[in-house]
Amino acid sequence: MKSRREFSPQTLSVLAALFQEPSRWQHGYALASQAGLRSGTLYPILIRLADRGLVEACWQEEPQPGRPRRHLYRLTAGGLASAAGALAARAGRQPAGRPAAGAGPRARGAGQPIGRAAAAPAVR
Repeated sequence: MKSRREFSPQTLSVLAALFQEPSRWQHGYALASQAGLRSGTLYPILIRLADRGLVEACWQEEPQPGRPRRHLYRLTAGGLASAAGALAARAGRQPAGRPAAGAGPRARGAGQPIGRAAAAPAVR
């Protein structure tokens, strides 16, 4: 059984997405696209990471006209350190020829018609 300190592959994919630009606030849709996860998996992970103090969340201050405010997420200093350690450990355990979590077929848009974009670009 996993200890409470180990992260699931799905959580590692969320941490990897946040780790790419740790100081930038990102919204859930962009994280879901980057991590290859659906909202029903992503948001519980973000809540658990926030409860552990690894992720901070806030409301978008100036939403686009006609759009609701979004929740934004980024790593805390502790989250950055935990993500770096967990991602380095994962890289050391990864069998040769096997893609890392978040880089599998779902992350690349498998199951979508040819010629259709896998994910919308992240809002900056």
